Amino acid sequence: MPPVDRSAAFWIAHLGLVPHPEGGHFRETYRATETIPAAALPGRYGGTRASSTAIHFLLRAGEIAVLHRIRSDELWHFYTGGPLVVSVIDGAGARHDYTLGLDPDAGQCFQVAVPAGAWFGAALCPGTPYALVGCTVAPGFEFADFELADRGSLARRYPQHGALIERLTR
Repeated sequence: MPPVDRSAAFWIAHLGLVPHPEGGHFRETYRATETIPAAALPGRYGGTRASSTAIHFLLRAGEIAVLHRIRSDELWHFYTGGPLVVSVIDGAGARHDYTLGLDPDAGQCFQVAVPAGAWFGAALCPGTPYALVGCTVAPGFEFADFELADRGSLARRYPQHGALIERLTR
């Protein structure tokens, strides 16, 4: 039997998603019980972390995930809906755009890795009503490790990415 088309509202209710500070909706689905002690982690963490965490994350038409960065690597996994683009500004200032979706012939992929410390955000492709993805973070995510981009300072640091910064910041 083919899968039933679902709406963003269905997934928000079904998965118990709530608004996320970066935009969209999310819910943590996994937090490892094993932890990594602060002494075994790079100094940027400043404390013990779960070894891994995961969330469901959903963007609806008109929503963006604003540019932000975290102290850990983050894997994005595509689940359902339409394609979205994850835009990354790496530590060297290079921009990378990855389209998550179901159509490899259109250059879409199921998964993308964002390296720790990179600025990144996401937006739906034109005509996409919503995208439901998962995000896995290791070492595990803590809001203390989360930084929203400041439009002005990021635009001064990376003027070559001004249009992206304007579109993916508030």
